[in-house]
Amino acid sequence: MTFVKKRLGKFWLPQIIIVVLAVLFPLIANGVLPSPTYFVQIGCFVLIYCIAVSGLDILYGYCGQISMGHAGFFAIGAYGSALLTDYVGMHVLVSTVIACIAAALISVLVSFPAAKLKFHFLSLATIAFGEIIYTLLSASPNEITGNFRGYHPAKIILFGKDFSSDYTAYFYLVFVILAVVLILKTCLVHSKTGRAFVAIRENVTAAGGMGINVRRYKVTAFAVSAFLVALSGALYGHFVNYISPGIFMYDQSVLFMTMLLFGGAGSFWGPLTGVVIVQIIKELLREAGNFQQLFYGVLLLIVILFMPNGIVNLRFSRKKNKEKKGEVK
Repeated sequence: MTFVKKRLGKFWLPQIIIVVLAVLFPLIANGVLPSPTYFVQIGCFVLIYCIAVSGLDILYGYCGQISMGHAGFFAIGAYGSALLTDYVGMHVLVSTVIACIAAALISVLVSFPAAKLKFHFLSLATIAFGEIIYTLLSASPNEITGNFRGYHPAKIILFGKDFSSDYTAYFYLVFVILAVVLILKTCLVHSKTGRAFVAIRENVTAAGGMGINVRRYKVTAFAVSAFLVALSGALYGHFVNYISPGIFMYDQSVLFMTMLLFGGAGSFWGPLTGVVIVQIIKELLREAGNFQQLFYGVLLLIVILFMPNGIVNLRFSRKKNKEKKGEVK
């Protein structure tokens, strides 16, 4: 009993407090903060980006495969769901699921021949994929995507309620989706597949020598990651009710990677922490315009040089460095 209390107090209490604060955030914003609608809207963006960065974490943090083209999957989810809803007449939920599946299938086609690429070669391949998607959106056949004029996705209406116009309702909708995503992600990374991901990340040659089908697991990681990023893209599109190719440029991929590295890859709380902090800084620098990209570059350099494991793993990194110094002495 004492052991259970210690575990509960040490590991679960802070997490419970964070979850409770997140659940109560719209109520706190409406009761305390000035311009509550603005802050709840920012909260919605944070939750949407948490889904995307958690998906990228599966690929990069656990499987060790870098991607700088995930804005392409973000766009597939947004445009795919919007076009299927308007042109085919599907319900928003059905079109969202189909768009996510389509993104996962496209990621398989992209990742299968690129599975043997490493480091900067893989990064360049994913950048090329992102640019291809951007070009298709900018010059679509018969201007089906609206090209640079943009496109207005349908609003999410469930049980007769317009979630896209009610920010508080949308916050809780995305919160539930994020909770499900995080539960499934936790189950995945602690499964046989997750252990194979980590083995590939640590040493791909040794993983292959142990009988792990490296290509299959790399493709699987890409597919799962693309599905989640596309899901966040669909939620983003139906929330803002306006999408254009400029939203899904290379900058968006850099933003996702910045959030992941800043928070800490390969962890539960890392992507969530990175999204919250970077999104807050992004809002503070909104007036800076193009200088935001300069900030992202500087932030990435700081993370790489001083916090290679991110904020969440900072304490672990210091402890590990002390142990290494002790061994050297």
